[in-house]
Amino acid sequence: MQISYSADEIRALVQPKKEQGQTAATIRGIASLDAAQPGDLSFLGNAKYKAQVAATRASLVLLPMDFVGTPAEGQIFFWVDNPSAALARLCKAIEQALWPKPQPGVHPSAQIAPGAQVAASATVGPLCVVEEGAEIGEGVYLQSGVFIGRNAKIGAGSWLMPGTIVATECVLGQRVRLQPGAVIGSDGFGYEFVNGRHEKVPQVGIVILGDDVEIGANTTLDRARFSCTRVGTGTKIDNLVQVGHNVVIGKHCIICAQVGISGSTTLEDYVVLGGQAGLVGHITIGAGSQIGGQAGVPQSLPPKSIVTGNPPLPLGTELRLQLLRQRLPELFKRVSAIETQLGVTK
Repeated sequence: MQISYSADEIRALVQPKKEQGQTAATIRGIASLDAAQPGDLSFLGNAKYKAQVAATRASLVLLPMDFVGTPAEGQIFFWVDNPSAALARLCKAIEQALWPKPQPGVHPSAQIAPGAQVAASATVGPLCVVEEGAEIGEGVYLQSGVFIGRNAKIGAGSWLMPGTIVATECVLGQRVRLQPGAVIGSDGFGYEFVNGRHEKVPQVGIVILGDDVEIGANTTLDRARFSCTRVGTGTKIDNLVQVGHNVVIGKHCIICAQVGISGSTTLEDYVVLGGQAGLVGHITIGAGSQIGGQAGVPQSLPPKSIVTGNPPLPLGTELRLQLLRQRLPELFKRVSAIETQLGVTK
């Protein structure tokens, strides 16, 4: 990663509430507090690393408003509301510089069906396939090897990375981002056991993604058996997640890696699922709920539930049980000693 920013340029991007110190260094890298060298930018995003600020050699440090400290010579501190969010704004500028969108147009190796509509401002990369009736909106960027099925619609400003698939009639909103290998609209997993064999149930619904949705690498969203599988505006889904048919996910949810959501489950708005959590089908997770990593959820949860474990329990209860489980060997020894004193035979 090659970058080059002056302190003034970073100031304009992160807009600090206050600052102290000065540096003439050109910022050429981003590093953790303990690994930073002169010419690097660093940040305090987690309070447990606060002690590292005094020793960091970074030329520029982004700090939360409640941090108290003084920069060293040749160092400048910027205080911001949220150092991690401020760094994200800087990284967005870096991303645009490192991976600029090519000029609009269709690569000669791409296959565009005669009845497909591709906006003049869109970019269609090498070996892409856009089938009959598909619509590619303004400013869309299809990188290499993207497949867009019949009558699918890709909203303005979306970015589909290499090897992504949007199957027949599925719909992406504006500014959707699909990481490499994401599949939107694979068949739902539906079979009926008839006369000693599993007969496939046709999956004739679609998938609809709202605006500003991001889907991680190799994540799959199954098309609905009928109607639609739906993901609400602003939801972010990590890598290697499986979303079953007819699942409905609300707005601004966070779904971490390796989560599995069974068919016809509903996640209301602002739900957070930790990594490897699993949800059975036909349940509802109430708005604002948080489910810990590896939790197995067998039933609906009311809004603002905070659970973890398997079966999931309220967070405080589960943490107390974890402490008590560690004391079980000692408890058995004490019970055994009491039984010996009382002459109890097993």
